[in-house]
Parts: sequence; C-alpha cells; structure tokens
Amino acid sequence: MQVFNGGLITIKDKYSFIMAEITNEDDWNKLVNHFIRNAELFVSKVEKVDDGLLDRPMVKEKYGSYIKNIEGVIEHSYYHLGQVLLLCKLILQQ
Repeated sequence: MQVFNGGLITIKDKYSFIMAEITNEDDWNKLVNHFIRNAELFVSKVEKVDDGLLDRPMVKEKYGSYIKNIEGVIEHSYYHLGQVLLLCKLILQQ
C-alpha cells in the first residue's frame, strides 16, 4: 500500500509477527475490520493502476514488477485463507 501511495517498500520480515494480543471479542472484531478495510483499500488501488505500469518494476528491479507483487498479495491471501479453513475443520472435529 505504501508504494501505491507514492512511498517506498519499508516492510521487514523481523516485524511480521508483531501485533496486539487478542484478549476478547472486541479485539477480534477490530482486527477483522482492520483486515477488511485494508483489503478494500488494496482492491481500490489495484483497480486504478494503469495497465502500462503492471510490467514495470515496483520501486526497484529487485522487487519485481507491479503485477508480480499484486499477484503475490492475492496468492498469499489464498494461502492464509486455506490455513484458516484447516483450523476451522480441526476445531469442528473436536
């Protein structure tokens, strides 16, 4: 999202698992709403991307093209959705 807003890529793997602890239903609902809002913002930005930009490097050549990164976000989301579904199945089997 930072790049779509004119910024740089600043994400670091070491910060991937830092988030507030979920201790109640309100915390969970806030997390879900935050996730949904970010997904909506991502879709909105992707819809506005000029087709000529898709094959161009995202910030630097080493990060790949815009289309590669957009597809990567979508594929990564599918991966996590699959994890959630497996956990739901395990919980329901108990």
